[in-house]
Amino acid sequence: MTSKLLDQVRDVARLKHLSPRTEDAYVQWIKRFVLFHNKRHPLEMGEQEIRSYLIYLSREKYVSSSTQNQALNALIFLYDSVLHKTLGSLGTIERAQRSLRLPVVFSKKEVKSILSHLSGTSRLVIALLYGSGLRLLEALRLRVNDLDFDNNIIVVRRGKGDKDRRVPLPQSLIRDLQLQREKVHLIHKQDLQEGYGEALLPDALQIKSKKASKEIGWQFLFPATRRAVDVRTGLLVRHHLHPTLFQREVKEAIRRSNIHKNGSCHSFRHSFATHLLEDGHDIRTVQELLGHSDVRTTMIYTHVLNRKGLTVRSPLDV
Repeated sequence: MTSKLLDQVRDVARLKHLSPRTEDAYVQWIKRFVLFHNKRHPLEMGEQEIRSYLIYLSREKYVSSSTQNQALNALIFLYDSVLHKTLGSLGTIERAQRSLRLPVVFSKKEVKSILSHLSGTSRLVIALLYGSGLRLLEALRLRVNDLDFDNNIIVVRRGKGDKDRRVPLPQSLIRDLQLQREKVHLIHKQDLQEGYGEALLPDALQIKSKKASKEIGWQFLFPATRRAVDVRTGLLVRHHLHPTLFQREVKEAIRRSNIHKNGSCHSFRHSFATHLLEDGHDIRTVQELLGHSDVRTTMIYTHVLNRKGLTVRSPLDV
């Protein structure tokens, strides 16, 4: 039962063009929900079972508010889009209130220190996160033709929310990016000689333009070290590098820099936004560069600006 149901979930997710990560997350949450209720079919359950599962996640698993809400989104998707079952009071299930936490931001000096402890592809990718405000997966999903050296622009295609946007291409990275592009040319040439060289193309382009999949422009800028079978298409392709590699190396670089902040790859994107605001750029521009739909999301960075002290004086110093 569970396997057939999860296949249905995947089919509908692809029909609605959900991202692979969202699809995988929804499948896992729905599977856990069914197992939690002793493999009962979701059609036999409803609001009460959903609520009890969310309470379990909160009270016993101590999941974050965003994780709890993702689980709820997955179950709403299951009942609404897959099973087409109306739950009369589903809308009354409370969403967890998101905690307002300030993002971890590195100073410009700290950014330089961390980058100095990275090398090769790792340094180039992380430098793009800070220099262009990219998310890690956005950087890894870049294609060769997304780099516009003439206009110093990087085109981010199908970012979060399935939106495209343009971000600055850092002048200091031009030579490294050109060398990376040449490296991709060599790898792609070898793949073609061995009878491979196809890249996964967005949506229906994979079917409509079969020849395009072997063009250099569609190859990932940061290709994986080996080819692998794509679970969606069954094709043997060279995907992009896995994010885990960079997450691990950034943690080590932070440690070696003797920086006592719980930073991550995403902290470089936070630092990009904060430093732009510090340098006088308006918040609407920063919002556009980050790809935020709502300026209120971008406003969080106004709380971490590196101003010269607070206007409030500590009573201990009076």
